[in-house]
Amino acid sequence: MPTAHNGDVALSYDREGPESAPTVVFVEGLGYGTWMWQFQREPLAESYDTIVFDNRGTGDSDCPEGPYTVAEMAADLAAVLDDAGVESAHVVGASMGGMIAQRFALEYDRAESLVLLCTSHGGEDAVPVPPETQAFMFDVPADADEREAIRYKMTPAISDGFAEEHPDLIEDIVDWRLASDASEAGRNAQAAAVQAFDASDELDQLSLPTLLMHGTDDEVLPVANAHALAEALPHADLELFEGGHTSSSSSRPTR
Repeated sequence: MPTAHNGDVALSYDREGPESAPTVVFVEGLGYGTWMWQFQREPLAESYDTIVFDNRGTGDSDCPEGPYTVAEMAADLAAVLDDAGVESAHVVGASMGGMIAQRFALEYDRAESLVLLCTSHGGEDAVPVPPETQAFMFDVPADADEREAIRYKMTPAISDGFAEEHPDLIEDIVDWRLASDASEAGRNAQAAAVQAFDASDELDQLSLPTLLMHGTDDEVLPVANAHALAEALPHADLELFEGGHTSSSSSRPTR
């Protein structure tokens, strides 16, 4: 995989699809590796130049000492595009990745459009991660092994019944997460960036087309955050789906 650099931080990325086509870059959520985009990326790569990269602290990218900021990670995205020779791109971000996408669009005149999935504009007006969800994410039982810990952390992020209906996929996800997710230090450094993020007073500056997608049963970033983003962004379309933070029980919008 090629490597870009933002100062002293090395950033691993992958590119697939015709490089002469418009570029779509995917930005993953807190702690997640690039594996999370495989289902969306594969069909797009037939017609688009697609890029995925490991956020700092994740996978094959460097894990500098934290805490990180969303602005630093937006600069990482800019560095990846620079290394790939891409001037502008359609930016797709989920959860923390959606925050990075917002900051990238605000700081760099290089986003053609935004797709913001299950994310928030941050700040005092955002609906925070519920305490019970934070407990699943960061207070794993001491006697849990690696695989049990991953499953425990995933509990609030998936829809009710999803694990029972797709046991093989859950085991694959556990494998992928063990292979490439952020270290504990990287995850905590990214979490600090999420906690400090606030673009709530700036989003009226964005004139680019934006698609918001959010699960109505999201237990990580409640759906009220999607409504707040829709109000703050001048050119946003909102699609709501039944389901949780990383999966939906229906592909049909519920508007």
